[in-house]
Amino acid sequence: MTDIIHIFTLLKEIDRCFAALNGTPLPFPDNVSDKYQWLHAEAPFSILAHKAETPPRFIYANSYALSCFKYTEAEIIGLPSYQSAAEQDREERERLLQAVTKNGIAYNYAGPRIDKYGHVFQIYDGIVWQLVDEAQNSWGQAALFWTDARKRPEWYPI
Repeated sequence: MTDIIHIFTLLKEIDRCFAALNGTPLPFPDNVSDKYQWLHAEAPFSILAHKAETPPRFIYANSYALSCFKYTEAEIIGLPSYQSAAEQDREERERLLQAVTKNGIAYNYAGPRIDKYGHVFQIYDGIVWQLVDEAQNSWGQAALFWTDARKRPEWYPI
């Protein structure tokens, strides 16, 4: 398993970028004592990030994302992120990522994704945002998505 301090440092940066673009940090319930532990291990939605390189490769996936894609942490880190979509869906995914590069953030994305075994699943209410450092240099992109079209906890902002 990747060093937990590194994971939480990365997750804090993903959250900082989300808050800068969205106006609020990544969502979590009030009764959580360790936000980043909860987001990493218990969140009922996926959080993923890939690094800005060619091709972009995953650098982070929370536990829920790992369960959706059926990869272990060791398998998904370094995997080209285009492999999260079936070949016929990659053009649409690329258009979304280009829009995020241009606009900083995109909301309400839904579409098919593919797991390690080639099984297709749907994602809903996706938010994809640009990851930038303090000098506004892009270093990647992150995503939050749900796998259920309607079910959300009462604490989740709609």
